[in-house]
Amino acid sequence: MQAVSSTLSGNIRVIIIDNPPVNATSQAVRAGLMQAIEQAGADAAAQAVVIACAGATFVAGADIKEFGKPPLDPHLSVVIHAIESSAKPVVAAIHGNALGGGLELALGCHYRVADRRARLGLPESTLGIIPGAGGIPRLLRLVGVERALDMAAGGKPIGAAEAREAGLVDELAQDDVRAAAITFAERLLAQGRGARRTRELPVPAFDPGVFDAARARFQASHRGQLAPQACMDVAQHGVSADFDESVAHGRERFRELVASPQAAALRHAFFAERVATKPAGLPAEDAAPVRKAGVVGAGTMGTGIAMCLLNAGIPVTLVEQNEKVLAASVETIRKTYRNDVAKGRIGEDTREARCNALAPTLEYGALRGCDLVVEAVFEDMDVKRQVLAAIEEVLEPDAIIASNTSFLDIDALAAGLRRPENVVGMHFFSPAHIMKLLENVRGARSSPRALASAQALGKRLGKVAVMVGVSDGFVGNRMLARRTRECYFMLEEGALPEQVDRVLREFGFPMGQFQLNDLAGLDVAWRNRQSRLHRLSEREAACDILDEIVASGRLGQKTGAGFYTYDEKRNRSVDPAISDLIVRNAERRGIRRRAISDDEILERCLYAMINEGARILEEGVASRPEDIDTIWLNGYGFPRFRGGPMFHADQVGAARICERIRHYASQAGEAYWTPSPLLLAQARDGSGFYSR
Repeated sequence: MQAVSSTLSGNIRVIIIDNPPVNATSQAVRAGLMQAIEQAGADAAAQAVVIACAGATFVAGADIKEFGKPPLDPHLSVVIHAIESSAKPVVAAIHGNALGGGLELALGCHYRVADRRARLGLPESTLGIIPGAGGIPRLLRLVGVERALDMAAGGKPIGAAEAREAGLVDELAQDDVRAAAITFAERLLAQGRGARRTRELPVPAFDPGVFDAARARFQASHRGQLAPQACMDVAQHGVSADFDESVAHGRERFRELVASPQAAALRHAFFAERVATKPAGLPAEDAAPVRKAGVVGAGTMGTGIAMCLLNAGIPVTLVEQNEKVLAASVETIRKTYRNDVAKGRIGEDTREARCNALAPTLEYGALRGCDLVVEAVFEDMDVKRQVLAAIEEVLEPDAIIASNTSFLDIDALAAGLRRPENVVGMHFFSPAHIMKLLENVRGARSSPRALASAQALGKRLGKVAVMVGVSDGFVGNRMLARRTRECYFMLEEGALPEQVDRVLREFGFPMGQFQLNDLAGLDVAWRNRQSRLHRLSEREAACDILDEIVASGRLGQKTGAGFYTYDEKRNRSVDPAISDLIVRNAERRGIRRRAISDDEILERCLYAMINEGARILEEGVASRPEDIDTIWLNGYGFPRFRGGPMFHADQVGAARICERIRHYASQAGEAYWTPSPLLLAQARDGSGFYSR
């Protein structure tokens, strides 16, 4: 099958790209386009050209199979220059997505007609690179500096209506975009309008201060990332330099970034997510359809989970035994949807449909007919067992039961049920209707059908669903517990909350350990600690800084004080009272405090997690390092431009990590710092988690 073909429709040459699944700009596509545009130029019968795509989308980016390999001729910029140089008007017919090189291709066409549902964008910065084929200099000329900066540096696509309003698209098509583009081309010819080359257009007038403002904004929102600032550089160069010089400059910056560690990490994150969300041995066809779902427990998590399901068009029966809690949950859901309408996120019809699809009730019997029920009650083994038994009593024999637990043993939860094969874990992250990550947990007796159904539902809900095994805290929370332990130990030994948090933020986390505790609520962390107290080591149990802070009534942001104090806008301030409390706590317990360096803080936080991640892989709780990286990137704020904890470990090297683990063992003891066998093996043979 040819990647590019062409036909004549009257006096319009229609060039068709057919490179499934996303019509990526592979070498075959580039070469085919080059040949087709040359033939169109030489064809006396063709007076205009339409470039369209077969399948579900316009060109949606580069060919991922070419990532990291030497470029093959012709380069996309050369192809686009040839298209733009055509003496005959060229119209792009855009449907689906025009992303990255696809939008650059469309920008090189003289006109653009888009399906009203199309999305257009330059997401290269999310992969640590910038558009390398003239995308930024052309975008500046079509939409102006401010919007071009937002699109290129932010990497977020825009809809067709917004693109039309911005001047990026010339016409919207209601139905057949290819036919609409042909009609548009015929109209151009009838009106005597010829080629309109983007490179010849002036950059619209702009306020010079827009660059400084955008730089500051993206330094805050994309802290530590190189690509957004490089987009600014190329744009700033593009408003003052010759067009061809601007394209060459952008190409040079692209070459620099594509070889950078950040680009390698972001490419890894891109591919890891695709691996992690497709667990082996679970064909999608094994999944049971979920036509109606239930949620038991109308607290914060249950309310969020109900909204997840409603947002996906699934009717929900919401069961709660406390009438006031149920009423508050229903009102929260309705208020959320009212706000979504007010902010233009959904229409009034969608709001009404979602609210009507919610059936709140005090009775378990209302769950009859549900294909899947999510239990979301208090994190207590006995309570959850009782609730699961009550759920099973009213469901059909093939209905699936999911427990939303953050650390409890799924096998123990399912042990007393008649049909444990129907039970899986579905660990949502709060707020459940916003957070992307979903840890699906396979129990020892969970059936392939139940597991495949959980994965399929996660995808339907728009989640990044990763399958994990039974373990205390599964993957994410188990690793987080090791970091948390070290953070609290370092408070005992000499650090203060603001130093620990600053080091983690400077590494790239959106917030530090103690900021996170304050946000979630110190009472939540305290209850979790109390439930696990009997399993903690003597030192962990004795580390009672959190106990003291909670006992003083400081529960975090919600009370205006926790590890920090907060004003009415929740702006954070360091509180000397906490520093005094920590120092007095150490004195009372006979701990001699010392200066702790930033390097030590970072190593102890990261290497404790990495070492635990290696054990998780050894035990089979996670099947692949990609699973761990995907979980931490999507649920715990690990900086995406560092690739995830296991990818980052490979950049540091197992030998270095093992050496530092031994160093900290000499200080704290081997109970906390013993290299995992997997890390030791990597150190011996010079391999890593991603060695091939």
